[in-house]
Amino acid sequence: MNVLVVAPHADDEILGVGGTIAKYIEEGHNVYVCVVTSGHPSMFPKEVLEKLRAEAIESHKFLGIKDTIFLEFPAVMLSEIPKHEINAKINSVIDELKPEVVFIPHYGDMHLDHWIVSQSTMVGVRPIKEHKILEVYSYETLSETEWNVPHVSNVFIPNTFVDVSIYLDKKIKAMSYFTTQLTNFPHPRSLEAIESLAKLRGSTVGVRAAEAFCLVRRIVI
Repeated sequence: MNVLVVAPHADDEILGVGGTIAKYIEEGHNVYVCVVTSGHPSMFPKEVLEKLRAEAIESHKFLGIKDTIFLEFPAVMLSEIPKHEINAKINSVIDELKPEVVFIPHYGDMHLDHWIVSQSTMVGVRPIKEHKILEVYSYETLSETEWNVPHVSNVFIPNTFVDVSIYLDKKIKAMSYFTTQLTNFPHPRSLEAIESLAKLRGSTVGVRAAEAFCLVRRIVI
């Protein structure tokens, strides 16, 4: 089975789906990550951008991710790109990989890049193609999902939980490669906060650690 995780920025895929990725890979499935944006040189030092790219590649190599696709759209400036261009690039990745399962960022996240990537990916997973994508889930991203203006229209209400108890250490290790993105607790993008969220989600369903998702669509053939 092919699994595709679409990430607005490098590290979102580990924050939201890292343990589940490890589980899929151990079960013998092919996991691909599509990183939609990269930092624009006018906003971020070149050496930082190069370091972040290297961190993502090393993290993915550690997990055993089959391939990482970088689309190179400018981070934080995604709203300035014509929507059809973003749709087309994400759609081409989906058509090439033909995944059975797709993970997308939660549309209610604070960062506008996340909302745009969520909407554009939904265009690509429409159930009108010959290849059927059987499952689509949205994931939560620490410091984005929980920091938006609280409203019924954007709240993250998980209804699917993946037991990652035996993969939590691997998720933490994968995230530890992102030294440019991590900070100290109590910031949510800290290893302690990541572990705490996994334990909270796990306690919801009676396991030691879990990742939580919103089921967007499931097709039973």
